Amino acid sequence: MIALIASTPLARLVVLLLLFVAIAGLALFALTVANRRALVRGELKAIGAGAEQSAGETLRARRTDAWTRLANQIERMGLNLTDTKDDVLRSKLVAAGFDSPAAPRIYTLVRLVLVILLPSLYVFMAIGSGKPLSFFNLYLFGSIAALLGLYVPALFIRAKADRRREELVNGFPDCLDLMLICVESGLGLEAALDRVGVEMVLARPAVARLLTTTTLRLRAGATREDALRHMAEDAGVDEIRSFATLLIQSDKLGTSIGTTLRIYAAEMRERRRMRAEEKAHRLPVLISIPLVTCMLPTMIGVLMLPAAIRVVRQLVPALSGG
Repeated sequence: MIALIASTPLARLVVLLLLFVAIAGLALFALTVANRRALVRGELKAIGAGAEQSAGETLRARRTDAWTRLANQIERMGLNLTDTKDDVLRSKLVAAGFDSPAAPRIYTLVRLVLVILLPSLYVFMAIGSGKPLSFFNLYLFGSIAALLGLYVPALFIRAKADRRREELVNGFPDCLDLMLICVESGLGLEAALDRVGVEMVLARPAVARLLTTTTLRLRAGATREDALRHMAEDAGVDEIRSFATLLIQSDKLGTSIGTTLRIYAAEMRERRRMRAEEKAHRLPVLISIPLVTCMLPTMIGVLMLPAAIRVVRQLVPALSGG
């Protein structure tokens, strides 16, 4: 095995790349653990010394991860990772579940790394194969690899946002039922949001996180209208936007929140049932594609085979005069 690897240039290149990835991963893991311990040790020392935190510091800023520190270090070196359409990019990342303040910069950093890494990987593999590398192949496949590195993160964010949106739409009616029970039992809206967010952590984690964030905004001093509007913007789902609008109108007009929740929960369950029926009605059309592609040629062959055998045995000799 070792002799085969030593005699093949491509195998040597693959082994070297795997060793490089393993060593880089171990180094990054060790650096992350060491930085996390140093950060915790520094916070404990600050707490023990009685140092007061500045007003602008937040818990999210204190819990910066390795990616955030890497992006900050690269920006200190002179490379600006800020996107020209930062607000649009941030809204897309929030819809996908990445609500960290450094998420747009990390996204730009990942795209830059992939744009450089994938063409370099192709060049290394082409050189290791031993075949002559033409300028046309280098230009064509290098451009394709660079485009993949540029658009694969965008496709990943879009797919993750679609999955999160589907999870929110499917899980919100159950949370509305629990919220209705809490409100009718005497809890206020803030307490009901907090209770439902705690109860639905395991069953519906995306909805629970959304409700918990809204509760934290209310506790931080935001008005009910602002907190509900931020919840609708973070969700990016029409049903949750309508729910936030209904609660705001109920709060302004003084109507019963329990009645509003009961009616809207029934409407959302009806919409979920209609979506399930729509998917069920689409199944025959989707099944017909593999049916026509795979089973129809087989059925035609089975039906036509006896006639073909009879033609070969009887009609062909009769026509040839045998």
